[in-house]
Amino acid sequence: MPPTQEVACENDDCFLDMFENHYTYDVPEDYGIDELACPVCQGTDLRAIEL
Repeated sequence: MPPTQEVACENDDCFLDMFENHYTYDVPEDYGIDELACPVCQGTDLRAIEL
């Protein structure tokens, strides 16, 4: 099963507190949260949520 990652937006001005990122089977090994942006505010101050 492809990985799923929960991500929190740390921007205080953004109303989105978290989102899920669903990857495909062919996601590169070195791809991570640093390449993502918040889908609402486009900010890059993101934190991975560990369950």
